[in-house]
Amino acid sequence: MAEPLLCLQGIETAYGASRVLFGIDMEIGAGEMLALLGRNGMGKTTTVRSIMGLTPPRAGGIWFRGEPIAGRPPDRIARLGIALVPEGRQVFPNLTVLEHLLAFAANRSAQPDPWTPARVFEAFPLLAGRRAHLGQVLSGGEQQMLAIGRALITNPYLLILDEATEGLAPLMREEIWRCLARLREAGQTVLVIDKYVERLVHLADRHVILERGRVVWRGSSAELAADRNLWHRYLGV
Repeated sequence: MAEPLLCLQGIETAYGASRVLFGIDMEIGAGEMLALLGRNGMGKTTTVRSIMGLTPPRAGGIWFRGEPIAGRPPDRIARLGIALVPEGRQVFPNLTVLEHLLAFAANRSAQPDPWTPARVFEAFPLLAGRRAHLGQVLSGGEQQMLAIGRALITNPYLLILDEATEGLAPLMREEIWRCLARLREAGQTVLVIDKYVERLVHLADRHVILERGRVVWRGSSAELAADRNLWHRYLGV
């Protein structure tokens, strides 16, 4: 693989005296979709928080587009072109759908055909009919669509989705899977966390499994699909 878009080496992160990550190594190439897997509490979200500067690592290094970013403030990291769809969505209750998109609009990766509100509404037709609705009145699935659209409209180099379909109704989950498939086809680099491994093996290029804050397995979708023992041992399915 060419020089990775994102590279983590030896990342160790803690909350106070409680150490959570123990030497995480991980790479994502440009245009790749990587799934970060593991049971609850194994360090997936902490890995994302380390990348975004929300919980800076105490040891190790993180490089984005060849530039060291470990320990930088979250707003600086975001402006470099990393967009996060956080667990729980975290939409603003008193902003409309359109106001969310206008507030976050940017072209951080200098795309010739950037994401715009119109393009987000084309990707998520349901949001188009809710453009004047406040965030607080949207359903969970609509909020997730908005959170993804809000991230995409920054035109990031790297899109991170933490618990992409958590708590969504089946029809809404399918809409998110369709969106991720379109993004993959378009060459968007994606790091995704989700528990539906049976869907991710058809979407992601590679997978990294965490167990108690350590990488215990990494490999391709074909390798993961062929070894159901990994699913039972590390993913609880």
